[in-house]
Amino acid sequence: MDALTGLLDQPRARGAFLLRSMLTPPWSLRIEDEAPLSVVTMARGEALVVPDNGEATWLRPGEVAIMRGPEPYTICDAPGTEVQIVIHPGQRCTSLDGTDMGGTLLPGVRTWGSDSGREDIMLSGTYQMHSEVSQRLLGVLPTMMVHPIGAGERPLVDLLSVEIVRDQPGQELVLDRLLDLLVVTVLRSWLASPEAPTPAWYRAQRDPVIGVALQLLHGDPAYQWTVANLAAKAGVSRAALARRFTELVGESPMKYLANWRLTLAADLLAEPGATVGNVARTVGYGSAFALSTAFKRVRGVSPLEHRKVTLGQISA
Repeated sequence: MDALTGLLDQPRARGAFLLRSMLTPPWSLRIEDEAPLSVVTMARGEALVVPDNGEATWLRPGEVAIMRGPEPYTICDAPGTEVQIVIHPGQRCTSLDGTDMGGTLLPGVRTWGSDSGREDIMLSGTYQMHSEVSQRLLGVLPTMMVHPIGAGERPLVDLLSVEIVRDQPGQELVLDRLLDLLVVTVLRSWLASPEAPTPAWYRAQRDPVIGVALQLLHGDPAYQWTVANLAAKAGVSRAALARRFTELVGESPMKYLANWRLTLAADLLAEPGATVGNVARTVGYGSAFALSTAFKRVRGVSPLEHRKVTLGQISA
């Protein structure tokens, strides 16, 4: 497994909220759903995405916006349009004064709003559970990014536009996987762009020596790696590996491995049926106690406390 695969191994949507919104100008939506990750693209018309702490950005057909939660944002047809609808956790919709607004469902499914042929059309997909998106990925992403749809993403957007209004057996699964594929494809393209603020470990994978070491660590984190056996497989001396790894990645190989194991553990603990013992063995700790000690030292909570909080977010 290379570093990019490890980063994009999630998202894995499970019953994601997908919607085609038909919006008659002037319109403005306030998004306060606290979702870990949301994707928006315009099938017709333009939208202005306004984060609470950041610069407003236009979203035009041919572009995809990815928003990292839980920070709220507003999306509207034009600057200054007053908010009409607030989206809360669980996709509950209210007016500004808190009045519930169910919206108008058109014939078919997953469509909200009116349809006179003059509306802006927005497609949106929301990962509703924190366990669906790797915390390592969320740590790399800006609060908001708008990226042009490339040749590889265009067919996915077109297919999502068609499938989002279909009602067939297994449709939820189809939409989940389409959303996953679109997100991964867009993020892969964004990470490859020069302007992306990628972390040092991501850039280091291009190095002929450190790239090999990173691939080994990501491919088998449970292996009992040492600087010596890692250097041997990378074809350099221990001193050379340690020096170059620290220089390019910003931390030593063993510290990087420890952090990677704990990151994997944090994601795995959110999986249904996970136990601390099973997770410990999967990521390379000899016992549940060893994982618990390291986890609490670095993250300030025990694995069980982390699991309880994460599952609470999922069920909320």
